Amino acid sequence: MASFEIDGKALLVRHAGEIIRIEPWGEHALRVRATPNAAFDPHAISALLPAATPPEAAITVDGRQAVVRNGRIAAEVAARDAFDWADPTGMDVHIRFVNTATGEELLAESSYHASWPAPRHYRPAGGDLWRLEARFRAYDGERLYGLGQHQHGRLDQKGCVIELLQQNCEVSIPFALSNRGYGFLWNNPAVGRVELGATGTRWIAEATSQLDYWITAGDTPADIVRRYTAVTGRAPMLPEFAAGFWQCKLRYQTQDELLNVARGYKERGLPLSVIVIDFFHWTKFGDWRFDPRDWPDPAGMVKALANMGVKVMVSVWPALSPDSANFKEAMRQGWLIRNLRGQPAHMAFRDRYTDGRVYLAYYDATHPDARRFIWQQVKQGYYDHGIKVYWLDACEPEMYPVQVDNLRFYAGDGPAVANAYPQMHAGAFYAGMRAAGETDTLFLCRSAWAGSQRYGAAVWSGDIQSTWEALQAQVRAGLNIGLSGIPWWTTDIGGFYGGDIQSDYFRELIVRWFQYGAFCPLFRLHGYRLPYGEVSGSGGDNEVWAFGEPAYTIIREVMLLRERLRPYVMRLMQAAHEQGDPPMRPLFYDFPADPVAWTIEDQFMFGPDVLVAPVLQAGARNRAVYLPAGATWSDAWSGQSYAGGTTLTVDAPLERIPLFLRDGAQLPIRA
Repeated sequence: MASFEIDGKALLVRHAGEIIRIEPWGEHALRVRATPNAAFDPHAISALLPAATPPEAAITVDGRQAVVRNGRIAAEVAARDAFDWADPTGMDVHIRFVNTATGEELLAESSYHASWPAPRHYRPAGGDLWRLEARFRAYDGERLYGLGQHQHGRLDQKGCVIELLQQNCEVSIPFALSNRGYGFLWNNPAVGRVELGATGTRWIAEATSQLDYWITAGDTPADIVRRYTAVTGRAPMLPEFAAGFWQCKLRYQTQDELLNVARGYKERGLPLSVIVIDFFHWTKFGDWRFDPRDWPDPAGMVKALANMGVKVMVSVWPALSPDSANFKEAMRQGWLIRNLRGQPAHMAFRDRYTDGRVYLAYYDATHPDARRFIWQQVKQGYYDHGIKVYWLDACEPEMYPVQVDNLRFYAGDGPAVANAYPQMHAGAFYAGMRAAGETDTLFLCRSAWAGSQRYGAAVWSGDIQSTWEALQAQVRAGLNIGLSGIPWWTTDIGGFYGGDIQSDYFRELIVRWFQYGAFCPLFRLHGYRLPYGEVSGSGGDNEVWAFGEPAYTIIREVMLLRERLRPYVMRLMQAAHEQGDPPMRPLFYDFPADPVAWTIEDQFMFGPDVLVAPVLQAGARNRAVYLPAGATWSDAWSGQSYAGGTTLTVDAPLERIPLFLRDGAQLPIRA
């Protein structure tokens, strides 16, 4: 028989070997934990910050039922005596969440069958770990957004199966926003998946000590995102320089080459805020320092670029070669991710001054001493030369093959903790920068987990293809990761793999991608620009003047447009910092009362004032644009006004992206 106990502001339920804890966690939100172990794991990784309990939170117990109320949300807990001789750990306690203002059900746990298994189902995974399944009802007409960044090309992810696994281009942030008025965080770094089916939703962790999720209610998507970021952390204020244009290519091979490119931008009167030094600038993987043959005076280089108004970003990988200066110390101290089987190697890759492949190991970002160790090396190798902006590449971390069951971290077994790696890796750099007295922190990361934003993590969409299909997918990917708490996001403008800069196909694509990129939170060019082969080479030319005419002339105007919009961009970043609002967001974020706005996947709002309708098809010179109800709109190019709630066919010549301004907003779109 179930027992109910009030423990301060929390409800404890004990039934058939399971302990359940439900408690208020932030405004209008509840946290639910459950375990078949003797107690909750005090060392479990959580994305949640400590949260003060709102004073209006209340718990009532009535026989076999209890209610935990916190503002607009309440959990109704009902227990039924059950004991299945075939499964003595069977449990039959159901939790249902309701909107206290309307009485409507937001979300409810659901059993697959009346007798077995229960909504929270555990199977032994070794020691105190369990393979966990948590089942919830499905609802007709429900739409689900967020869940990080994925390349499936969908904004509404209802019907999808989403792997909870960090990989290049696939960023697992297990937070879902529903059009039913709730947000749900699967507060668990375990590898698994979520199935968003028509007959039910199922969250799966392959190995975990306990169930842990957080749920909030909100009248609008903005309410939900603000409450979610309040409990997982908000981004710092974006440094001013980061709102400008970032130049990058596969890699600049020498200090002189980098400086000449920066001078080329300045001589042409082009804006340039950041220039990037990509991989293989080092002596060996894991040395975390410049190769003096190619970079003889890093401090002088940084000063020369600063005199041009340009910041330097340098690529830092979390990988170590056995030949690196730091490998033996890291191995001796236990600062590397361990393998349960085989050698301590995680990926075969190339390195400097090495013939053939080398087998790289990754440092363990879940180990506090290892985090301090990598920052100390980075400080000596880069920061002490004046470099304060870091590209945290391959921070999933990237491994081939991806066999997380073979990994052992300081924080636990790979299947139980692996997804938190990128968040903790960014945290190492954030802590190091803060300890050095820096307040402007920004790290370009290829992966992230819930809460990464509080460490200044900016995410880009990974090594994508240079195709129209990839561009189309990025629009949806960027909107979903913004709803997942990450306000700083970008793509490789033009895509990474491929891209023949002499072809008409690519030259049209790069123009349209630049137009889209100017309205992404971060504005950054990158790409290989050659068939992918020898990665230690330089790659093809990737400066904006390399794309020929008319592409260069159009791109130049796009760059100047972004420069004019920088004050507006910084206002959006202030809102992200203070409230958690993503600068780039779906139409329904600002127009939740318009049902059509929830269905539009290829347009977005850039802040509250600008509607962006990127051109995403080769050869297109017009496109349909939906203007949400609840506002009046003016064409940013012609000034013509339109009522909301209408669909237009808008001209879109190659030199123009369709843009509309809301309710008379005045922004410097035209020069």
